[in-house]
Amino acid sequence: MRILISACLLGVCCRYDGASKTHPLAGALAERHMLVPVCPEQLGGLPTPRRPAERRGDRVVTREADVTAQYCRGAEETLRLCRMLGCEAAVLKERSPSCGHGVIYDGTFTGTLRAGDGVAAELLQAHGIPVYGESQIRELLEER
Repeated sequence: MRILISACLLGVCCRYDGASKTHPLAGALAERHMLVPVCPEQLGGLPTPRRPAERRGDRVVTREADVTAQYCRGAEETLRLCRMLGCEAAVLKERSPSCGHGVIYDGTFTGTLRAGDGVAAELLQAHGIPVYGESQIRELLEER
């Protein structure tokens, strides 16, 4: 199966802080499936590193600016790649304003979490692509 995956989970230094968040089970996932790495923020035209951003309602903001347009563009490009390459699912970085699934930061920049999805995760799900957070990789490995 082809799976879209947040590039930072594979060790790509594309997070807002210029780091990665390599997941220990990403290698096992790559052994069983074809992984397609993406960074919706970069696809939306944002640099790395970049200012931290959080979702505030339908907007995505940093402390200094509204970056909703870049996040929406990145989500659209992520969906386009997903469709073009025939990806059947996505494994995305949890809590991210782009990739978060189920729980994201609340837009106050206080570390407070709330129920919700990132912009790319929301768009993928709206188009029928199952989205998993990195904490669900083990579950994905066991079921497929």
